[in-house]
Amino acid sequence: MSTLTETGNFHGEKRIPLFIVLLSGAFITILNQTLLGTALPPIMKDLQVSESTVQWLQSIFMLVNGIMIPVTAFLIERFTSRQLFLTAMSIFAAGTLLCAVGIDFSMLLIGRVLQAAGAGIMMPLMQTILFLTFPKEKRGTAMGLFGLVIAFAPAIGPTLSGILVEHLSWRSVFYVVFPIAIIIIIASIFLLKNVTETTHPKLDIASVILSTLGFGGLLYSFSSVGEAGWTSVQFIAPLVVGIVSLVIFIRRQLNLKEPMLEFRVFNYSIYTLGTILSMFVFGVLIATNIILPLYMQNMLQYSALKSGLVLLPGAIIMGMMNPITGYLFDKFGGKWLARIGLFVLVVSTLPFTMLTEHTTFTYLATSNALRMVSIAMVMMPMTTLAINQLPNDLIAHGTAMNNTFRQMAGAIGTAVFITIMSVSAIPQDGITGIIHGVNVTFIIATVISAIGLLLSFKLSDDSKPKRRTL
Repeated sequence: MSTLTETGNFHGEKRIPLFIVLLSGAFITILNQTLLGTALPPIMKDLQVSESTVQWLQSIFMLVNGIMIPVTAFLIERFTSRQLFLTAMSIFAAGTLLCAVGIDFSMLLIGRVLQAAGAGIMMPLMQTILFLTFPKEKRGTAMGLFGLVIAFAPAIGPTLSGILVEHLSWRSVFYVVFPIAIIIIIASIFLLKNVTETTHPKLDIASVILSTLGFGGLLYSFSSVGEAGWTSVQFIAPLVVGIVSLVIFIRRQLNLKEPMLEFRVFNYSIYTLGTILSMFVFGVLIATNIILPLYMQNMLQYSALKSGLVLLPGAIIMGMMNPITGYLFDKFGGKWLARIGLFVLVVSTLPFTMLTEHTTFTYLATSNALRMVSIAMVMMPMTTLAINQLPNDLIAHGTAMNNTFRQMAGAIGTAVFITIMSVSAIPQDGITGIIHGVNVTFIIATVISAIGLLLSFKLSDDSKPKRRTL
């Protein structure tokens, strides 16, 4: 039985428990990701694996995540939202437990695959449920609160992980997540209602294979480029396989009566533009979140904790800003929010083009905090703006597509930015020459942000949500 009435209205009192369950699910999956980074060195030591091997715990998560997200649109139409959420959370919990008790690296890797499969289903599912249960004029606020959780988890993750790893075993990172996942499963049994309509589409095996090879190939190639290099077979072979598979996959989806992933969502111009803008911003955000710690730890000799503290004010501010920007989106629409946000992003990225070996903690923390304000003004509002353009029967496909392309932007952005940093560095000039590579990287980030700002002027007035009463 759906929580939606026959007229499409939603009873307000039923929203709160549903919303709490969804937010908890989002929080735990994102927290899980941010906890692992600090735990990697003790895992290397304990299980006696190299740095290149242990990185697979991160890479495999992103890879499986990227493969599962496109399949989610089909799963949402095939199973009820309740069935799917419980299954995804159970798979995630099973993976977490396996990671906690795993006696060797291969068990840990299998655990991460299960975690990623669960998380890959949950993120687009949760967004789909939010968009189906909230009317258009309330979606900005709902996604803003969703964004608060998404920002809060990375803010506390590294600090919590540092405390756990310092005083307990690296396994404690997973033992903290597991009981929370179990509580969410139990709560969702009682609180979660069905909000999606099942259409029982047939599973096209060829589409699943092509999607896996296409998105998986692209994600793998750009994930491995940092270690293998741009001219390596390890990068080129999966890239070619990925591109060819993706072209065939898209052609197949356009010809199928019941496509696994509906590419016709891109017929909606504002959806397309909103997705492109959120890709730009996400790519710049992910990439620079990797570049900044490298600069602080390797060039300024900050400790991991101190570099984490530099980023903390920005993460907290972004979390606090998300509900505010969500409310502003509902009140004024997305057009001006995007333009102002992208202008602030351009201005706030410029200070990072002038870094030196004497750059202060305060300078970095303040500049990063200002950047996070702009990210909060663009990221969630642009996602909401994009999905708002779609009819209800395309929302599952729209959220899956949006999440998939953001993943791609993150992987490609990281690879490109790290390469630019390495190529632009002048090692013979000492630390100043190495920092030069970081500055060039942020110049490119500024240019990308400026292109995003120019594109935002193509957003039309119909981007403002149409008012309707509950």
